[in-house]
Amino acid sequence: MKNYLDLLKLTLPSMLVEYFDLVKKTNKNEVIHLYFEEFNIVSKEKASSQLISLGFLEEITIQDFPLRGKIVYLHIKRRKWLDRTTKQIVQRNYNLAGKGTYMTKEYATFLKEIRRY
Repeated sequence: MKNYLDLLKLTLPSMLVEYFDLVKKTNKNEVIHLYFEEFNIVSKEKASSQLISLGFLEEITIQDFPLRGKIVYLHIKRRKWLDRTTKQIVQRNYNLAGKGTYMTKEYATFLKEIRRY
């Protein structure tokens, strides 16, 4: 049933559901850790390039909206590729965290808004 993906997009940043695989989760006390790895799929812009997968960049951890009263941390591993033609490392830029924070952009914006009151 595909509907669960639509439900996940309501609770997680939608790009995580579209471009990443949930590979592990832990739920201890009041903290949820969700571990994601980017699918090994080249972007449409780079589809004509000759790319070799080089594995993953260093994992980043960002805080997201709490779920059911529990703190949520997203552990994200993005892929990197070597462009055979240019010999440059290629990666997607998702702008996952809000500027100057370790939180998702949506969560950082939400906290800034409620801080005004």
